Amino acid sequence: MSTLDDMEHGRREEKGGTGKAVRGVRWLVLVLMLIAGTAAQARAIAGVRMPEAIRLQGRELLLDHMALKKRLFFDIYVWGLYLEQAPDSTQEAIAFTGPKQLQLHFRRSIKREQLVDAFRGFLSHSAAMRSPEMRRHSEQLVQSLRGVRKGDTLLITYLPGQGLLISGDASRGVMIPGKAFADALFTAWLRENPIYERR
Repeated sequence: MSTLDDMEHGRREEKGGTGKAVRGVRWLVLVLMLIAGTAAQARAIAGVRMPEAIRLQGRELLLDHMALKKRLFFDIYVWGLYLEQAPDSTQEAIAFTGPKQLQLHFRRSIKREQLVDAFRGFLSHSAAMRSPEMRRHSEQLVQSLRGVRKGDTLLITYLPGQGLLISGDASRGVMIPGKAFADALFTAWLRENPIYERR
């Protein structure tokens, strides 16, 4: 092979090596973008990350709202509401017949008695909870509660055809059948936390 041929062959090898390197870099960038995209599929408040979507009963629910609950100077919990679609009003959010879930992620330890008192107070102040049946179901919910530590969760989930499931670290677990109590609880929550139009 002549000197010119040697030089041309060398250039081709160098070009081929550079092309492989460029392809390798492009692949690495693509992987990093995919990882970043996956990480972006969650929202974070006060150190609590919640996924943008969850699956319940084979359906995808989207994180419609997320907020931090504070008392005085203390972070108490971060809560998030998952629904199948964004409602136009509080009434529409309550009336949805599909699954929905309210998540509470606690930012500090709370004794059981304190948590029970807080929930009793919250539920007793709601007009939707004042019938004998609603008060009985409220007590079922309250009696299931346990003390929590920082990082614990409480999940309040409406499952169509079953009822309202109370679960997570903060509860021993209880299922309250039917939709009436679920509607009353979500009514109380959304009146306390007005994130939609009231109509």
